Amino acid sequence: MLKDLILKNRSYRRFHEEERLSASLLEAWVELARLSASGRNAQSLKYILVTERDLCQQVFPLLGWAGYLKDWAGPEPGERPAAYLVMLNDRDISTNYYCDDGIAAQSILLGAVESGYGGCIIASVQRTRLRELFSLDERFDIIQVLALGRPAEKVVLEDMKGDDFKYWRDSDDVHHVPKRPLSELILRR
Repeated sequence: MLKDLILKNRSYRRFHEEERLSASLLEAWVELARLSASGRNAQSLKYILVTERDLCQQVFPLLGWAGYLKDWAGPEPGERPAAYLVMLNDRDISTNYYCDDGIAAQSILLGAVESGYGGCIIASVQRTRLRELFSLDERFDIIQVLALGRPAEKVVLEDMKGDDFKYWRDSDDVHHVPKRPLSELILRR
């Protein structure tokens, strides 16, 4: 059921790093993005698949991990992503990708969850250094990076108390994500 996949599709930030992901698995998830809706149908998104351990280690320090967890620098060795998808916009096709990045990321992550994996959309990226790492042509804009792997953490949803929307971790390292009630989202019936 779609709702079950959405409930499992959390922003996972710790993974079983030793369980590597294959390029063919990432390709299958990018295929889901390819088949998804695209603003004006321009389809200007492109991807770099990163599965090699040494390249993953070079990408890792170029990413910001959890803005609300000020005392956490990101996953420790052994809990880092097993793969990354670097999402790009090809300006030779279109300078505006509208909401395609969100649609594509959700499709990819739902595919990952359906396969027993998970991920996190990371927009806090050292773009200049990442561009240099991959020797990217100037026509490509780095949009975001999807960190992927088999989750090694528990993420739970809970009702938001007041307006405190910040996620947090408890003493057992369970990641808590507050959600606004449906009654706040629907303004008119």
